[in-house]
Amino acid sequence: MLRSLFQKIKQGIIRTRSAFGSVLDLIRGRGRIDQDFLKELEKRLYLADIGGSAVATIVDRVRQAFLNKEIDDNVVAFVQSELRALLDSPTESIRYASAGPTILLIAGVNGSGKTTSIAKLANLLKKEGKSVLVAACDTFRAAAVDQLTIWSERIGCEIVKNQMGADPASVAHDACEKAKARGLDVVIVDTAGRLHTQAHLMREIEKIHRVIGKQVVNAPHEVFLVLDGTTGQNAVTQAEMFSKSVKCTGIILSKLDGTAKGGAIFMIKQKIGLPVKFIGVGEGIDDLEVFDPDNFIKALFE
Repeated sequence: MLRSLFQKIKQGIIRTRSAFGSVLDLIRGRGRIDQDFLKELEKRLYLADIGGSAVATIVDRVRQAFLNKEIDDNVVAFVQSELRALLDSPTESIRYASAGPTILLIAGVNGSGKTTSIAKLANLLKKEGKSVLVAACDTFRAAAVDQLTIWSERIGCEIVKNQMGADPASVAHDACEKAKARGLDVVIVDTAGRLHTQAHLMREIEKIHRVIGKQVVNAPHEVFLVLDGTTGQNAVTQAEMFSKSVKCTGIILSKLDGTAKGGAIFMIKQKIGLPVKFIGVGEGIDDLEVFDPDNFIKALFE
């Protein structure tokens, strides 16, 4: 089971693996670690999209540890360990409420894969034996409600929704009430895709946050920001923008199967400090996985 999961992740980040493959090719090329080698290592790490700060740190530490030494397998292990250190948080999916329903608030811009990620997350939790309710609070976009309705029917989880233009906070309120009355485990609350410049939508998500907090103690228990992995540095910029307005607790990085820019995981951790909780590794409903830093690093270098 664990092996098949690792293979799935390995296949799901195949394009990112190809970007890191050039780093591995350089290190395994043998020879001596000199200034030319360090410059080439720096260039290839930049191309892997892990971010300037991380690149500078890794190259400097390789210089300190191995300058003028012959390249061997210790260098590969050293670079792996340095990359793993950049993702210093342990594997952690969701912090569940000690009592009552766990409320997950989901944010992200339109086009980031937010709606699909919510469906995948609901499916994953259902498979773990959780009873799940989805609150379709993106009432600004009829397609979002329709998509969530279709996904909910396929997955077999309940949905609370209202007509287009309805007050999103009232949908969140009704979902929390229903979850408490039915003794459900998890409520996943969708929100309108927004940019930090859309003040009215930012106020709306703040209102949803307040309403949820009144209905369920310490809610929302998690605020996940969905970022499109194909956008690389832009994903980091979005995370920085959202973090100024919404107190996010973690990242869902979508569409990793379609990009060589999965190195953005390192930039997000370094610049924002938020853990990547889940990664999207395919288009299917089962293609969302808990982010495991150890497996991720292993897959990059295998």
